Amino acid sequence: MKKEDKSTVIEQIASVIGEYGCFYVTDITALNAATTSALRRSCFKEGIKLMVVKNTLLTKALDGLDTDYTPLYDVLKGNTALMFSNVSNAPAKLIKAFRKDKDIPALKAAYVEESFYIGSDQLETLIHVKSKNELIGDVIALLQSPANNVVSALQSGGNILHGVLKTLGEREN
Repeated sequence: MKKEDKSTVIEQIASVIGEYGCFYVTDITALNAATTSALRRSCFKEGIKLMVVKNTLLTKALDGLDTDYTPLYDVLKGNTALMFSNVSNAPAKLIKAFRKDKDIPALKAAYVEESFYIGSDQLETLIHVKSKNELIGDVIALLQSPANNVVSALQSGGNILHGVLKTLGEREN
């Protein structure tokens, strides 16, 4: 590969990393062509971008970014495929669903919500990581709960009071 081509690929990798909020470093070496194609289709359906990269080019792309990605450098050995997503736990769920029979694709590491997760044993943790939007939704639901209770109590009390007044009005003295 020519030097100009390498620099173009490095820039492309860096721009894709900048577009997405998280990425997973995986190993899909042992997958055959049909299984790899099925994995690519599953990624497309889930809105996950799958990119196979050379480790040296990925390292150079990570070096050129503002964030310090040095914790990932130790796992950049062998074949590497990156899974990019804006939903932090979507790649983890896809990997778990795809790994029913074998340990492929293997999770090497992940960069999610500005945190590093190193090793395949982190897969279950990554599945349960909530995205920023999910956390905001949880907070809003907690804030709305007391207000909903007050409104429903006022509405039910109004119906009871209305019924009592109607009964008293219809009753003759």
